[in-house]
Amino acid sequence: MVLKDEDFKRVDIEATQTVDILEFVELEEIDPIFFDRPYYLEPEKRGEKAYAVLRDALKESGKVGIAKVVIKTRQHLASVKPNGNTLVLELMHFAEELVDTNGLKIPKDVQVSAKELQMAEQLIGRMSGKWDAKKYTDDYTHALLDLIEKKVEAGGKELPEAVPTKRTPAKVIDLVSVLQESLAQTQKGARKPARRAEGKRRAALKKAA
Repeated sequence: MVLKDEDFKRVDIEATQTVDILEFVELEEIDPIFFDRPYYLEPEKRGEKAYAVLRDALKESGKVGIAKVVIKTRQHLASVKPNGNTLVLELMHFAEELVDTNGLKIPKDVQVSAKELQMAEQLIGRMSGKWDAKKYTDDYTHALLDLIEKKVEAGGKELPEAVPTKRTPAKVIDLVSVLQESLAQTQKGARKPARRAEGKRRAALKKAA
């Protein structure tokens, strides 16, 4: 079956440029996985008062507005929530768009000892820092903009072929690998005394014989 342009026009939803709030819900009730992309909302002329009232009321109630909005030709689920002095429209995923976790191979009935948990908490503690969004940058975008700037300076001429440079490995820690290595070392250490004790018992039996 092939869909034609006429078929898409039949289900086309008008982009009204309005945010239709359906209901208000507790922000804590929404799983963060539903949130996708934020946009700042700005009041129209003579709409400043209503904007401020809604923003402050949402702050006091701890609720967010759940809305539907059409951007271009696609309808989105969205939330309207306060962020400082602004209102933010954050596009959301519809439930049907998310993968059902029941089909994932996730460990469920795994026994975790208190010592293993403590070790993981210590590792997290050593890697902990204060959140600063400016520390994290989009390396690819910066490199691409730098390349574009060089092309502009070259007047459209071909740039010399880039020579691969040795990159210093970033200090990125694979948490799972570190935990696996630590657990392996812990298990080896736990087995050694048992083996020594077994050897001593065998020696004692030989002497007694």
